[in-house]
Amino acid sequence: MRRQLRRAWPGSVRARATVAATAVVALALAAGSLALTGLLHANLLRNAEGAAAQQADTVAQLAAQGRLPAVVPLVPGADFIQVVDAGGTVIAASPNLAGRPPVTRARSGGRPARSATWDGAPVGAEYRQRVVVAATDSPAGRLTVYAGTSLRDADAAYETTRTALAIGVPLLLLTVAAVTWRVTGRALLPVEAIRAEVAEITGHDLHRRVPVPHTEDEIARLAVTMNATLDRLEDAGIRQRRFIADASHELRSPITVLRTQLEVALAHPDPALWPDLVSDALEDTVRLQDLAADLLLLARLDAADRVPTEAVDLAGLCREVLAARGADRIAVSTDLAPGATVTGSRTWLSRLLTNLVDNAQRYADRRIEVSLRTDRTSRTAVLEVRDDGPGIPPADLDRIFERFTRLDDARSRELGGTGLGLAIARDIAAHHGGTLRAEAQPHGARLVARLPLTTAG
Repeated sequence: MRRQLRRAWPGSVRARATVAATAVVALALAAGSLALTGLLHANLLRNAEGAAAQQADTVAQLAAQGRLPAVVPLVPGADFIQVVDAGGTVIAASPNLAGRPPVTRARSGGRPARSATWDGAPVGAEYRQRVVVAATDSPAGRLTVYAGTSLRDADAAYETTRTALAIGVPLLLLTVAAVTWRVTGRALLPVEAIRAEVAEITGHDLHRRVPVPHTEDEIARLAVTMNATLDRLEDAGIRQRRFIADASHELRSPITVLRTQLEVALAHPDPALWPDLVSDALEDTVRLQDLAADLLLLARLDAADRVPTEAVDLAGLCREVLAARGADRIAVSTDLAPGATVTGSRTWLSRLLTNLVDNAQRYADRRIEVSLRTDRTSRTAVLEVRDDGPGIPPADLDRIFERFTRLDDARSRELGGTGLGLAIARDIAAHHGGTLRAEAQPHGARLVARLPLTTAG
């Protein structure tokens, strides 16, 4: 049953809006029409009955005073008048009922001068009448006054109103449906334009954008959000293509050098040259292995949506990482404040510190410092790695975190750098809800990582 109702319900938003608006208006008009006709009918009956009751009271007063004429003149609002005594004899009547028997044998009960009403049969005409009965005491005894009034005008007005509603309500519903259909269609035109544009966008033309209407409404905000999403997709696509190109270039270089060395070894089968050739080939192989490991880690970082959560004592982690570095060119001095506990992956945080220290080892002259402190105001752990090397130009403070970026390409390659270390470190910091920035200082480089403290920290 529910599935059949779903099939019967219109599929488009435009059709659903039209049906819903028309149904609501139809219900409102139906209720209003019933209320209107009911009130009109009751009001017309009340007015007719009031005119007849006034005439009946006037005649009853004349009868009570003994001044009742045999022929009672009619006044506007009354169609006939008849006065009947207790025995059922007509003692007075309006000219149109002269000589006729009582119009009804009903009697008004209760106290005199009280009236009761009912729908009377037609009296000399083919339309309904309203009859008011009033009883009074007179010198001739107890008399009953019947005053009737025509309901022709009331019935005509009631029928006219019903006919007008029967014609006007469907026309109004058709107008509401047509207007709703048109207005909804015009309102949905931007949505259709957005849909059509998005349907044509492929991975090769992410530069295209959906049209933004000038209405400043929800649809305009939808278009702006869609364009912002396309901006991010285009940026991601550009970064991916650039990354693939850079990775291909970086992989090609050691592979080319390794092939050249192997070809030289084959062309000159001198055993005396083999140790040097094998040593160089091993060095390029290690470099290739490190590059492949960095690329794999970057892929994992890009694909990761959740970070393993465990409480990590950064001070203890820094001591472990630095103690394991036995072959560093320059000794690292530390200033590690206790109490810096963060939530995240111990392995990834170790890699962050390792990459920062590796970068400092490549460029430092004689001094490398690692410091750790807590900022209670921002509730962050602040990890700094400083060196006394050539420093970073102000224009490159942000660029050094881009993938495959080398400020000194020749020196970086000579020292084994791939241009991915700082990019990996920044991504790890971002995955932990923190930041990694290069901040200016008078001499050397200063890299600062800020990570949110745990609640206990």
